[in-house]
Amino acid sequence: MTLLPCATYAQNPPGQLSSNTVIGGNVKRHADAVLAVMSYTTVPDVTTSNLSVNNGLTGNPGFAQSQFGGGFTLSKKFPLYLEGTLAYSRYDPVFVATDGAEQRSVPTAWNTFSGTVGIGWDFRITDELVFRPILNGTIGRVSSDLKVGQTIFNHVTDSNLQFLQNGSLDAYGYGGSLVLDYEHYRENYEIDAELRATDIYLRSFGGSSEAVQGSAMAQQVSLWTRWRAPTGWRALDRPVRYVLEAAYSHYFGDSAGVLGFNDLTSLGVGLELDSSKYPIIITRTRAMVRYVFGHNVHGISFGFAISF
Repeated sequence: MTLLPCATYAQNPPGQLSSNTVIGGNVKRHADAVLAVMSYTTVPDVTTSNLSVNNGLTGNPGFAQSQFGGGFTLSKKFPLYLEGTLAYSRYDPVFVATDGAEQRSVPTAWNTFSGTVGIGWDFRITDELVFRPILNGTIGRVSSDLKVGQTIFNHVTDSNLQFLQNGSLDAYGYGGSLVLDYEHYRENYEIDAELRATDIYLRSFGGSSEAVQGSAMAQQVSLWTRWRAPTGWRALDRPVRYVLEAAYSHYFGDSAGVLGFNDLTSLGVGLELDSSKYPIIITRTRAMVRYVFGHNVHGISFGFAISF
């Protein structure tokens, strides 16, 4: 999904100029913010699976994120649950540097790659309701691809800029989730609902500069619901279903407000093809259109999903 802001987001106002400084540029603070941004990628979440927020100074994306993932239970007899996500994000903070006589904007770009895995167990409360505790682990990397040319920035020897010039840091995370999963399936309709609370601690390690060591807490509560029912059409010798979806995510800890909002809501509609009659691994394919909104941000997305 792609979010387009209805209000712009600008960097903090610059402070007083001084020789060889990066203005607005406590880089460690921005590094902490990058780990906080990474926290959005650690949890499977339809509201942030593909997210873009514009930079108020340039109009270009100041933050963009894409996430791919899924999860499944092996069987009712052996209810081991496994999940995983892979995510990429790009964060473009704006820095201003000066040598005391001249100042320029520094076009930084920080790229984040992360992967999260989870292992859990389904405790069946009723035939349709499952309680699922999950242990989660995350690994990721933040890197800067700034190329500083023959400008005044070459004379800035601050350790902060040493990181901006092709610096990197690695991060790991650990924590867990508690999930209530409800599945109510009937011949004429199907209802799915999932309530999830997640708490993952992220911490950096290694890296090319001590200036950017940091940590963040990924804390999130989300509710996801889906309704499926036949349209009356048929394809692949099975009914074609329409799909209605609603999701809400609220962010706590360091995730709260780092992108300008504390929660996101998603409303979706789509169609689903059932291929279960045929001997292929994919049983269902869904095409969805979603409207996503939150504080000062809204947008429309198009996506596909498959079930096995």
